Amino acid sequence: MSRIINFILIAVGGLIALYAQADENQNQYILIAGIVILMMGIYRTSRNIPSKVNREETNSEEEA
Repeated sequence: MSRIINFILIAVGGLIALYAQADENQNQYILIAGIVILMMGIYRTSRNIPSKVNREETNSEEEA
């Protein structure tokens, strides 16, 4: 369920940011809101990815 929410945030944020830039009289507040939503989705996605250092430590502990 969390992955779906992250994907929706990324997609909606990207679409809002593109929509705000496509307009001749671009609204900066809409552009900022789109970028913030996009970054929230990216942040939530990256939180769930374990770091490479943690994976290497876990593998070496399991082998010992």
